[in-house]
Amino acid sequence: MGEVVDSSAFIQSTEHRPKPTSTLEAEGIPLIDLSALNSSNSDAIASLVAEIGDACEKWGFFQVINHGVPLECREKIDAVSRKFFGQSMEEKSRVRRDQLNPMGYYDGEHTKNVRDWKEVFDFVVEVPTVIPASPEPGDKELTMLHNQWPEFPPNFRDACEEYTRETEKLSYKLLELISLSLGLPESRFNNFFKDQTSFLRLNYYPRCPIPHLALGVGHHKDAGALTVLAQDDVGGLEVKRKTDGEWIRVKPTPDAYIVNVGDIIQVWSNDKYESVEHRVTVNSERDRFSIPFFFNPTHYTVLEPVAELVNEENPAKYKAFNWGKFVSARNLSNFKKLHVENIQIYHFRKSE
Repeated sequence: MGEVVDSSAFIQSTEHRPKPTSTLEAEGIPLIDLSALNSSNSDAIASLVAEIGDACEKWGFFQVINHGVPLECREKIDAVSRKFFGQSMEEKSRVRRDQLNPMGYYDGEHTKNVRDWKEVFDFVVEVPTVIPASPEPGDKELTMLHNQWPEFPPNFRDACEEYTRETEKLSYKLLELISLSLGLPESRFNNFFKDQTSFLRLNYYPRCPIPHLALGVGHHKDAGALTVLAQDDVGGLEVKRKTDGEWIRVKPTPDAYIVNVGDIIQVWSNDKYESVEHRVTVNSERDRFSIPFFFNPTHYTVLEPVAELVNEENPAKYKAFNWGKFVSARNLSNFKKLHVENIQIYHFRKSE
């Protein structure tokens, strides 16, 4: 981290600290080849859909190769990210985010009320992105999110915007495959993303002198629909295996993307596909960089299990709730160390 920091803010409670023993490598996390999307072979596509469905059900996580995002595009954003984070704190702070505009640079994020060992830079896909001004149900005021772009590196904005366009295309393809795997029409969910609240984040995890006590990101689930992550060769992402609750490390695969379903897909699928807990470990030898794209619907989306998946035997497990208000409540906690737990989808779960 750029300045001298009190490391006690980063220390995880005993049960959440990374284990000193080498974590199991995630051989099990499915590696899925998307090249069938370019063929007209219906059997190959059906097989791909089944593979996606199986991965969503058993893991909530999978990796994809032959995904169509040009490697050059990924290399460009990786290069500008490293240059940006390599600057002085004074330079990075010129685009520091605040409560009025949560886009830009930040280095004080908390997960589960413990500070994360990382620096981030966030920007939205739709400019401006519209979200509710407050989580209060009766408050109709909207706020507009605008991006803050640094002057250096000079090609930073272009590299970021080009990369986002490509990752967004991939996200729609994945959304359509997931929809098909649930037995729904391919474009069943597409309209929810017309005025999307998606954003992209550049993550920088500096070398850490207390890797046995701190985490780059504490254990959490992603609130949105899909997360599409590029990670470098350092590794550090760990996923909680559904079968036994063990933390499994996701081995970096060159040029692959790691995809996970978020809370929204858990709600839409009525718990068929679960959003899974994950975290990021840090190390004392190498800096780590990663780039997650958070694919999220429009703020006025009302989230509830889709009608086609609900019947007498499988009643809706969630009450309807507004995505924008949900995000607004979550954003508030990024700036205030709240003494209550952050809002979660299980707060909308219907009692059995």
